[in-house]
Amino acid sequence: MDGTVSRKTSGARLWFVFHGWLALPIWAFLFFVCLTGSIATVSHEIVWLANPEVRANAPSADARLLSYDEIMAAVEREEPGARVRFISRPVKSIFALTVAVTRPNGSSSRLYVNPYTGAVQGEQGAFDFRRFVRALHAWLLMPFDGGFPIGWYAVSALSIPLLGSLITGIVVYKRFWRVYLRPRLRVSKGRRIFWGDLHRLAGAWSIPFIAIMAVTGGWFLIQAILGDNHISISTAGVPPVVSRSGVPVVAKGAAAPRITLEQAAEAVRHQLPDLDPSFVQFPSSAYDHISVGGRGNYPLIFESVDVNPYNGKVERTRRVSDRSALELVTGSMRPLHTGDFAGIWLKLVYLLFGLALTTLVFSGMMVWTKRTAIETVKIVRERRQARLGLEAAE
Repeated sequence: MDGTVSRKTSGARLWFVFHGWLALPIWAFLFFVCLTGSIATVSHEIVWLANPEVRANAPSADARLLSYDEIMAAVEREEPGARVRFISRPVKSIFALTVAVTRPNGSSSRLYVNPYTGAVQGEQGAFDFRRFVRALHAWLLMPFDGGFPIGWYAVSALSIPLLGSLITGIVVYKRFWRVYLRPRLRVSKGRRIFWGDLHRLAGAWSIPFIAIMAVTGGWFLIQAILGDNHISISTAGVPPVVSRSGVPVVAKGAAAPRITLEQAAEAVRHQLPDLDPSFVQFPSSAYDHISVGGRGNYPLIFESVDVNPYNGKVERTRRVSDRSALELVTGSMRPLHTGDFAGIWLKLVYLLFGLALTTLVFSGMMVWTKRTAIETVKIVRERRQARLGLEAAE
């Protein structure tokens, strides 16, 4: 009877060790995603540090930002004949504007334009560091081919064990709030105790951040499922177009008279005085509107305005109040996940907690691996001793 129980216990231990080693790749994958996500948070700032073409420091304390019309004139001077498709202003004025243009030869490019002088400082690469690290983090660089890639599902599915770890960690770690008042990190008690203390310390301080990452990551998983099944929750409706009778009739080859960007911006300011425009999208056809968008009083969601390019009338607004409660929640997921809606200081906070979460995963991986390795050594040693005992008995 004792022999049977011993064999069952030994078998259970063997399965536990096997389970531990199988979980190691998941730990490593989660560590990779957390690390790349932390880097992606400040990837724009890293590009700013590495590439002088992206910078746009004010030449003087009283320097003013150029108007949209002045930007258009500056681009025309440096890129004669180029057609501007859109202009994007970054959250921070130390960054150059991004201006997408199509040249007369048919080639397209995104230019870095100084918002104070109008100088074209360079061109954005087809796949720069910012895009690379974000694609690596979000979908593992796998191509979008008619739907969301497997990498998107693999990364967003990590939100499930992340949320489970948060809940179970709070349950297991009794009175975790004490670490806020008396943090403890013992460095002279051995590696296992050190990694255990670091795991609890990073976990307790990262609870709100982990909750945000788990919930927003879960939404990305749901978004992929809805998208691949052609299910939409949008209330935007059909995009408006300029009526055929509203398009001016001109001679063949002549350009239709259109309002300037400043006139469009003025119409937007009059209609939505609290909107801070951050991008302008030009019409792609004679029946399209000029689209102006930016953040209003609720910074997590972009609001947009469609302006008739011929008479300057605002023909459609898409505000926060125009969205359903579900859209309001789901539309807030991405900015909450990336932290790119309130400037550099919030990004630095996200970076700090992102690194804390990365440390949490790494320390947990070290504790898990150490425990599994010790148990593996014990099983191998016991089996070797048992084999030697059988050989001696024979």
